[in-house]
Amino acid sequence: MRSPIDRSPRFFRRHVVPNGAGYIVTGLIVVLFIAGASVSDRFSTLSNLLNIHQQSTGLALVALGQTLAVLTGGIDLSVGSLISVTATLTSGLSDSTQGAWEIAISVALALSILVGLLNGLLVLWLRVHPLIVTLGMGAVLQGGILYYASGPAGSVPDGFDALAYGRYANLPVTATIVLLLYVAMSYFMRNTRLGRYVYLVGDDQNAATLSGIPRKRVILFVYTFSALCAGLTGVYLAAQFGSGQPYLGANYTLASITPVVVGGTILSGGRGGVIGTLLGVYLLSMLNNLINFAGVPSQYQLIVQGIAIIAAVCINVQQKRRIA
Repeated sequence: MRSPIDRSPRFFRRHVVPNGAGYIVTGLIVVLFIAGASVSDRFSTLSNLLNIHQQSTGLALVALGQTLAVLTGGIDLSVGSLISVTATLTSGLSDSTQGAWEIAISVALALSILVGLLNGLLVLWLRVHPLIVTLGMGAVLQGGILYYASGPAGSVPDGFDALAYGRYANLPVTATIVLLLYVAMSYFMRNTRLGRYVYLVGDDQNAATLSGIPRKRVILFVYTFSALCAGLTGVYLAAQFGSGQPYLGANYTLASITPVVVGGTILSGGRGGVIGTLLGVYLLSMLNNLINFAGVPSQYQLIVQGIAIIAAVCINVQQKRRIA
């Protein structure tokens, strides 16, 4: 029999829709669209909007896993290094085994799952904040991949780039699959016992444990899922760029956190959701696209991300005080 908290509308209002962040981000997307249309007629075309949808794929994948980690009151700082590892292994093993990309992807994703399990186990065993554990794991992974390859490694087989650029009826296939994955994960988080346990663990870990919620199982699930999303991102980037390199995922650690907090998920955990993260991904992708159309140097994208995450954290702190 399901617990009463599993079906409670009050639970939904308290945890999944804690503030108006979704409406704010949607409004900002509309403002950016209008601003972009005024900068260039090409910005508002269907072709460019589909390009934005496609360009958001890598960030959307890694941010999905990061959202679950943050919802438990944790964070996963190993995702950037893991992306570099899986991208480099995918291209390196594909090249060294005469195009056996199936083996390369299997090895990359199996390693991702192993890293996620190890992250979760260390968080539980050491009883320290996941920030420390995953930061250390990221350093280990980065050192390991630099030992494997000091520069671009191998190449992907012919046709592998369809994973990044393939379209059906002019719709980017992988980007659309990721969009559907967000919809499925939103349903999972709202309507399954495990999904709701993620919120409860983030809201109050001690209370969750005393209530009989399997906190250890939730932590292992969350960090394994986060690592798997990072691994899939690495495979996607290998297809996008044609090869992997040791620092390919370096910017994704910060980038994966930005849409999570911009989308309204509170860093202390327990409140937020994946749909807000998806809106944050589209907001940042559209902003980066507008920066390119305006001819602003690409390095300013990182500055914009930093400002966005500081502003979002400040807003989240105020929201948490109001809720408290």
